[in-house]
Amino acid sequence: MKIAIIGYGKMGKMVEQIARAQGHTISVIVDPFATETPPEVPLYKTIAEADLISADAAIEFTQPSTAVANLIALAERKIPTVTGTTGWQERMGDVAMAVEAAKSALLWSSNFSIGVNLFYRIAWYAAELANEFPEYDIGGFEAHHNKKLDSPSGTAKTLAEGVISKIERKKKIVWETLDRRPEADELHFPSLRMGAVPGQHSLFFDSAADTIEITHTARSREGFASGAVRAAQWLAAEKRQGIFTIDEMLKEILKGRL
Repeated sequence: MKIAIIGYGKMGKMVEQIARAQGHTISVIVDPFATETPPEVPLYKTIAEADLISADAAIEFTQPSTAVANLIALAERKIPTVTGTTGWQERMGDVAMAVEAAKSALLWSSNFSIGVNLFYRIAWYAAELANEFPEYDIGGFEAHHNKKLDSPSGTAKTLAEGVISKIERKKKIVWETLDRRPEADELHFPSLRMGAVPGQHSLFFDSAADTIEITHTARSREGFASGAVRAAQWLAAEKRQGIFTIDEMLKEILKGRL
């Protein structure tokens, strides 16, 4: 598969490394700030000027401020695109219109790590069980490196929104630090930004008798990049059209066992 990399920061470089290790080719890199790229790979500053004719799919890891324009431009070029950028989803309607108009394809996720997506399902099932036991209060916590631009993380949002869909006694999520007691119907899920932490997400079920803790800790960005490459293969293989999330890919892999 020939992959266009949109955004050649730390994640873009990891995507390149993983893709090459799996036998794929990097056809083009688009990044207005990149200075050092592989000499055999064409580098462009914008998607509009990039030669994407040979790309089977694009993988986009940029910033919330540029993601929407990137995704619309890629849709107009009819390039199946995987994006792991978070913090832009309030503009999903605009992106979806462009994808549908071009009969292109987009697969997005707050986190492409297969481990994280298994973690989601384990945590959501635990929440469904805990719904029957009101003595357990529920809360969570996430930590990331101090260069991360959004807070809470997209992973935390996906995790917490899934939890409150399973817990009848929790109605809303509180992301900020509390200087008061949480209300009984609030799920408190604060964030920490510090050092070089790749990402840690924890969910707690606490009673007077004991605590159940479910945690996913990323050791590096490798899991995110590997999942994104796998998603690009899935998206491009069947000439799919429309908007997808990693859920559709996992349902196919797990044959509906979610």
